Parts: sequence; C-alpha cells; structure tokens
Amino acid sequence: MLGLLQGVSELFPISSLGHSVILPKLVGWHIKQNADYFLTFLVATHLATALVLLGFFRRDWVRIVKGIGRSLRDREIAPGDTDAKLGWLLVVGTIPAGILGITLQDKLRNLFGSAEYASIFLACNGVLLFGAELLRRRAPQTDTDDDARIARQVGWWQAAVVGAAQAIALVPGFSRSGASMGGGLLVGLSHKDAARFAFLLATPIIGAAALLKLPQLAGSEGNGVRGPAAVGAVCAAVTAYLAVRFLMRYFETRTLVPFAVYCLAAGTSAAIYFAVS
Repeated sequence: MLGLLQGVSELFPISSLGHSVILPKLVGWHIKQNADYFLTFLVATHLATALVLLGFFRRDWVRIVKGIGRSLRDREIAPGDTDAKLGWLLVVGTIPAGILGITLQDKLRNLFGSAEYASIFLACNGVLLFGAELLRRRAPQTDTDDDARIARQVGWWQAAVVGAAQAIALVPGFSRSGASMGGGLLVGLSHKDAARFAFLLATPIIGAAALLKLPQLAGSEGNGVRGPAAVGAVCAAVTAYLAVRFLMRYFETRTLVPFAVYCLAAGTSAAIYFAVS
C-alpha cells in the first residue's frame, strides 16, 4: 500500500512524504517514520519512481545529454540550441536543491516528521497550489516543441529558484512536484510545460538522493526490509508510470485547483482528527 501510494503522491502535487507519514497513523500501523528501516524502504520506492521518470522522458533526456555535450565541446550554448539550454537549466535547478537537501534533510524530517505536523503542512500545500494559480503569469507560446518552449521561457535565475523551491518537500506535507509546478506557472509556463519541467527537474534529484542511500539497503540496515522494499518499489513503479501518463494529459487542459482542494480538505480533516483523538 505504501509503494502504491508513493508512486502516485510523488508525482501528483500532494506530497508523498506527507502521505507516508499520515497514512500509518490514520490506520494504526506501528511504523516509526524516522527509523532507519522505514527510510531505507522509502529509498527503494523513490529509486523506482526516478527510473520510471527517466524511462518515460528517455527521448528528452537523450536530446538533453547530447545538447549539454555539444555546449561543452563548443564551450558555448548556441543561440538556437534549446536542448543544451534546457539541459543547463536543469543543472542550475538541481544544484541548489541538492545542496539544501543534503544540508536540511535530517533536521527538517526529525523536526516535523509527525503525522500532526504533516497534516497541517498538507493543508498549507493546498494554499500554496491555490496561490500559484492566482499569481500565475501567462506568456505567449514561443514554439511548437515542448522542450523548446520551456528553454525559451525559463531564465537562469528562475531555474535556480524553482529548483531551490523543491527543498520545501523535505518538510512532510509539502509537495516537490507542487512547488516546481507552481514555480513554473509563476515564470509563465503553461500547466503542461510546468508539469514537464517539474518531472524533468525531479528525475536527477530523486534518483541521486536514492542512489546516495542505496548502500543502506544493501548493508546491515536493509536486513529484514529488502523483501518489503522490493515489493514497494515494484508497486511504486507501476503507479508512478500511470500517474505521469495521466498528468501529462491532464495538464494539457486543466489546472492545479483540484489538487489544492484535496490537500486543503485532507490536511485540515486529518489535523482535526489527530487533535481530538
């Protein structure tokens, strides 16, 4: 169940970490969210999600890697080389997110890693999504190619800000994809392009974070949890694939509002339940 939930909630802008903290408390599972075995389990499910994203956007990544290679060879980004521009935008967005993640990850999860806090922050995530919709900036379409539109619309400092915003997902209840999509809307991307940029930006972040902790799964900390982690990873991969296919079609014509309503309602309801129980 946690694997199925993670695959969906990591890509839907509703916070996978928040749901992984809230659900066990709601249904009475005796899981310590800050325990090594649980974090090791989450590593496996996150790695599966990253691999699904890499496979889904494999053609984009081939173009992006080739574009970065061309820019390194020529020691410049050619004016019309949107693949190279997009690749370096992703690099610029990944660096601050990586630094903040390494620096703040354990502190924030230990400080706010309770179901009560996660419920409150899930409701706050709904407010964040509402705010992104209200403040979004509409820009003219600059190209028929999805990646080219993103490369032309997003600036360097904007990529850094959107990338850094992902660090808010270290607090259970806030969504990585929600922060990235909201940032994309604020810089003028369409919903479809904002989702695409968010998923491309999330792939190296989620994958690198999982790979860094993968030795824990192979080491002594993985004893007793490798079987459940493998099952969870497979389940996460299935739902992540279905989620990214659905969302890329959904955002062609629709907005973040339904997810904002869900987060606000679910977070508020859970917070009230925990307060009175």
